[in-house]
Amino acid sequence: MNSYMYVYILKCSDDSYYTGVTNNIERRITEHNSGINSSCYTFSRRPLELVFLEKFQTAIEAISMEKKLKGWSRKKKEALINGDWSLIHEYSKCNNSTAYKKN
Repeated sequence: MNSYMYVYILKCSDDSYYTGVTNNIERRITEHNSGINSSCYTFSRRPLELVFLEKFQTAIEAISMEKKLKGWSRKKKEALINGDWSLIHEYSKCNNSTAYKKN
């Protein structure tokens, strides 16, 4: 029995990204690509490509990571997909008008 949890990112045919969590990645990818659920975000965006996968020991860890990723910008997700840790760090910086600036 597989006790791991997986967080995944799919690249959709419209170039958008879908982030999800599952305990069976093969089954879940098959479900997305077969279009079982017409109300699913990915239904009209097939075919789909798995572009990121990370394994977790617990559901709590996986769900926490999924929630984080869903809040990330497209650029930050693409840096993760490409394994560019310096860009992930750069895109994590707060650059709005209320950010602390050194004089």
